[in-house]
Amino acid sequence: RHNLKYFDKMRCLRKRSAVSFLGILVVCLLFMNLYIEDGYVLEGDKQLVRETAMNQLNPERYVHSFKDLSNFSGSINISYRYLAGTPLPRKRYLTIGLSSVKRKKGNYLLETIKSIFEQSSYEELKEIAVVVQLADFDSVWCEGMVQDISQKFAHHIIAGRLIVIHVPEDYYPVLDGLKRNYNDPEDRVKFRSKQNVDYAFLLNFCANLSDYYVMLEDDVRCSKNFLTAVKKVITSREGSYWVTLEFSKLGYIGKLYHSHDLPRLAHFLLMFYQEMPCDWLLIHFRGLLAQKEVIRFKPSLFQHMGYYSSYKGAENKLKDDDFEEESFDIPDNPPANLHTNMNVFENYEASKAYSSIDEYFWGKAPSTGDFYGIVFEKPIKISKIKVVTGTEDRQNDILHHGALEVGEKIVGSKKGRQCTTYLRLGEFKNGNFEITDVEHKVLFDINCMRILVTRSQKEWLIIRSISIWTSQTPNQ
Repeated sequence: RHNLKYFDKMRCLRKRSAVSFLGILVVCLLFMNLYIEDGYVLEGDKQLVRETAMNQLNPERYVHSFKDLSNFSGSINISYRYLAGTPLPRKRYLTIGLSSVKRKKGNYLLETIKSIFEQSSYEELKEIAVVVQLADFDSVWCEGMVQDISQKFAHHIIAGRLIVIHVPEDYYPVLDGLKRNYNDPEDRVKFRSKQNVDYAFLLNFCANLSDYYVMLEDDVRCSKNFLTAVKKVITSREGSYWVTLEFSKLGYIGKLYHSHDLPRLAHFLLMFYQEMPCDWLLIHFRGLLAQKEVIRFKPSLFQHMGYYSSYKGAENKLKDDDFEEESFDIPDNPPANLHTNMNVFENYEASKAYSSIDEYFWGKAPSTGDFYGIVFEKPIKISKIKVVTGTEDRQNDILHHGALEVGEKIVGSKKGRQCTTYLRLGEFKNGNFEITDVEHKVLFDINCMRILVTRSQKEWLIIRSISIWTSQTPNQ
């Protein structure tokens, strides 16, 4: 009987061992399966890399797979060295990121930092943070630059709006013997690949510092009160989807992002760091996140001022001819519903005239009584109105005979709202209309505005831009 108990106990142990072994085997098989599946994912990434490098990437085809494969919300594990300044005590509205390396000829970094601060008001300075990454591996140069920055901008560092950082060389991937895409010389490939990594590390650092992030180069001049202009543009885009807003047409100057997109963009630049230049990668990133068209604003807020490139000190005379250094007044263009009874050409719909983007409304030959209407979501006080028709290459597609009117007393449903009474403010001259001090000429709160065609024309009509500046919002 004792022996039977012994054998029963042995059988139980064997069963338990077998169950444990099977459990371990199942877990191993699951991990193998996951590894195999992950292999397919990696192959998908490799295919994405190959097609990107060949400039044949189709954003519509890959947008969902990119979001699934590269939805990186975590930061890259890097130890940053603070060369000047300390972690920000509070989150700001906008972070301005600069990455700089030693140049063979000229150095514009100090002038760029100076321009950022000098062109900002005291109130604007409260809402910005400037992060300078010294991305050169020459420690002597870095120490010299830190000393210069600390001497010239000490009060900005103390105020917590200027930080200087550095990433040790150990964190960088291989930069020698890289693929020579586009027949670039080896040193050029190394330069642009390192630049991609520089920006990836900078973006990674800035991810949680503010609501928005703007990318600049280290040889840039800023427009007066650029932050106020940026804020107005962001407000005007509320409710619409965007990945990148552009405030310069040059390279990667003046590219604005939501800060929550920075970790993914940082990973993206690291993933493709040796494939192509940074400005090309930024275009692909935008497309992969389903922003098909460039959203660029004029006038430009940032101008390239460097004469010598950071690559071998080569000459770089690129200038943005849309840049205006002096303060310019971006319109408010409050939220509104836009409609017209004109025959619209293709996709040049009414909404394209009511934004600061380089787009326009285009209608076929209008007749007497045709109109372009704006119904504001809330009654407003208007200080200034400006309407421009026609374009440089289609100078005859202007409103030859027309008037501008404002209205009150809305009737109808949300879809078909209109004003019952209108007041005419003036006639178009040479296709344009502009009026100031509207709040002193119109005694009521304005609900509607319309452009009225007063005589038929055989030419088509382009409304290039409608700009509205508001004064105080009336009490409801």
